[in-house]
Amino acid sequence: MTEYLPGPSREMIPAICIAIASIAFAPLLHVASPVLAIFVETLLSIAIVLTVPACAPAIAIFILFFQNLFVSMLSSLVSSPSELDFIKGYNFLVCSVMWLATVALYLSGRRNDSAELNSIMRWSILALATVGVYFALGAVHNGQAASVYLRNIVLPLFLFQLSLLTAASYELRITPFLVTLSVVLIVCGYIEFAFRDFWLAITNGYTFWGFDEIKGTRSGAWEAEMRLTGNVPVDLKDRFSFDFLNTPLLEDLGLSKMLRIFGPNMSPISFGYGIAFFALFLFSAGYPLPGLAALPLLVLCGVKGPLILLVFVTFAWISTRLLGAVLTLLLTFLALTAYAMLAIRLGLQIGDYHVIGFMGGWHGFLDRPLGRGLGVGGNLSDGYFSIDWTAAQQAGTMDGAVESAIGVLLYQMGLAALVPLGFYLAMGLKAWRLYAGSGMLTQGLAGFGIIVVLFNGIFQEEALFAPPALGLLLALAGLVIGSQIRTRAAAGVEAASGVRPLSGTATQVYG
Repeated sequence: MTEYLPGPSREMIPAICIAIASIAFAPLLHVASPVLAIFVETLLSIAIVLTVPACAPAIAIFILFFQNLFVSMLSSLVSSPSELDFIKGYNFLVCSVMWLATVALYLSGRRNDSAELNSIMRWSILALATVGVYFALGAVHNGQAASVYLRNIVLPLFLFQLSLLTAASYELRITPFLVTLSVVLIVCGYIEFAFRDFWLAITNGYTFWGFDEIKGTRSGAWEAEMRLTGNVPVDLKDRFSFDFLNTPLLEDLGLSKMLRIFGPNMSPISFGYGIAFFALFLFSAGYPLPGLAALPLLVLCGVKGPLILLVFVTFAWISTRLLGAVLTLLLTFLALTAYAMLAIRLGLQIGDYHVIGFMGGWHGFLDRPLGRGLGVGGNLSDGYFSIDWTAAQQAGTMDGAVESAIGVLLYQMGLAALVPLGFYLAMGLKAWRLYAGSGMLTQGLAGFGIIVVLFNGIFQEEALFAPPALGLLLALAGLVIGSQIRTRAAAGVEAASGVRPLSGTATQVYG
């Protein structure tokens, strides 16, 4: 049947079917037998890399957004919050196994191994190794928290290496897949906004969020949140009600309360970053109308970080056309620095817990510059729910680091945090250099997007630790950088042999 479809659809439909199959049945397999589920998901992930390697990055992106939708639909089969959390980890398993198989093929010489690619891989492996050392230090104190932070930090690096090595070795046409994925996400967002009860019914949301309620009650998270905000939720929709953009600064505008959109990945922050990314991607790929349709959903998610990402990348695109690439990059850094300084100053004045959490991380870094280990401090630490926020607001700091990815990394890893952070920045600048030479907006999105999200990490843990934020941008950077490496290699072969290769064009990632 697929031979009668246009080329892009013929390539996209199998990728979507494989992506759905790779994660949709994981909850059912887990209920039957966790060992069986792990075994099947591992084999399937290896099979993807061996048989359809060019689909691996697209499949990884798909499961980041839609795994929790399948988990929610089948949550009636789950017996406890801990089991639900375990099932949510299958997306990490699939991505990790695909990454490991891809790296193994690279190390065995079956993937592109140009000098430029080898250099990038060495630095990224150094970043992974550094994180691994601090995981070993932190696991001694709190193994579970250290494991969660390890997963949060290494997954964006896994996505980058997976995309980089795949794009450097194969001609990818991922734009139709990403455009389709973005349209589905936008439709899901509007259905949830306009028909909330219907959305909760078809996704089995009441059961899914019921487990979150049990977990929050047992851990003390609900009590801590009610003490912090003064809000006492009565039903599920009350729990979805938040201050607009999560700040009291806009209360005078009459926008103090709203129902957030959580999306198919069941997280307003992750969904917000995903919508911001896909809105920008749609514009860069020549689909402005669906990109515009995504913008109201950004506001309805009620998250500042994705809006900041959208605004800065858009102005960077415009400024590059008007002022040039180098001046725009300089102005972007200056504007982001001014934004960070102003936000810290205002945050200290109003007692914003993101800023207080960052200051706690900064002072903890000054106290122990070599760090403490992953899981020591942060939202997952043992003392998080006993924080005296009133005292912290009065002091303008706290003992520990929370609600700030940069603060948490400095507190846990000390100076070593500069290794992964420096690598992220280096890859953002590398994507920017490609954009400066080509003017391709998708490359600009990867470059400027990474830089903006790094600054957002001062005020959000999710900016660096939620895969649809930094992870998605690093995956795009891997695609554009890997594509460029493969194109140059193909051009070198053509120049040396005088024969034009069958594959490898400058627009392969976006075709």
